[in-house]
Amino acid sequence: MIVLAATPIGNLGDASRRLVETLSNASVVAAEDTRTAVHLMRALGIENRPRLIALHEHNERERAADVVALAQDDDVVVLTDAGMPAISDPGFPLVAAAAEAGVTVTAIPGPSAVLTALAVSGLPTDRFTFEGFPTRKQGERSRSFEALAGERRTMVFFESPHRLGGTLADMAAAFGADRRAVVCRELTKLHEEVRRDTLGELAAWAADGSRGEICVVVEGSSGSDDVTSLEDGVRLVLERVAAGTRMKEAAAAVADATGLSKRDLYEGALAAR
Repeated sequence: MIVLAATPIGNLGDASRRLVETLSNASVVAAEDTRTAVHLMRALGIENRPRLIALHEHNERERAADVVALAQDDDVVVLTDAGMPAISDPGFPLVAAAAEAGVTVTAIPGPSAVLTALAVSGLPTDRFTFEGFPTRKQGERSRSFEALAGERRTMVFFESPHRLGGTLADMAAAFGADRRAVVCRELTKLHEEVRRDTLGELAAWAADGSRGEICVVVEGSSGSDDVTSLEDGVRLVLERVAAGTRMKEAAAAVADATGLSKRDLYEGALAAR
């Protein structure tokens, strides 16, 4: 089988007993960075030296079939540098290939920056959406945020420290400067920081850059800025499509955020294209 193993996102003490036991007995480990995997095992006092396979964003689609083939005869433990594999990290193509081949996939639950940031944010946690890293291109990023302006669920993003200021400024422009948000920096680490404020204030604070691993949690729409016309809804669908979302998924997301019919949005977007 394939074992997706969650690793600490900062504090080494968050490594589970099950993770240590699994790595202690592993014969094959597919790692985002083999050097990081070796460092982790040494830090955890693991003397086992399994076969290491590099599996990262640049090669995982090409190597997925080989790893799945290995998993038909032996357990393959999958590690990323931090957190749960396949969540904004390598792993999804491998899991998809394993499912298609009928190879069992299981997981060792553990640390997750997404859930940790959401939990400490103080924003609603009953319904949320994870949006990953915003695109680097400013124009596309602004359009993607505009498409999310009516989203009622709490939104969680990752961002790099040197792009944080620009991203928060674009969020303030799209969502409103008064929208509540939280910047979580260096979660579980010595210099952990959780800063809660409005998007406008946070953008000003981060204008000169930041440091460390960053999660941004943004309050969902209150409903006062809901899209009321099908024409506006279709425009939002097309903006999501332009940003790389599949049309059916874009229509479903806009329907959920606005209350408009998913079918009407989908058919309207098809006609508009």
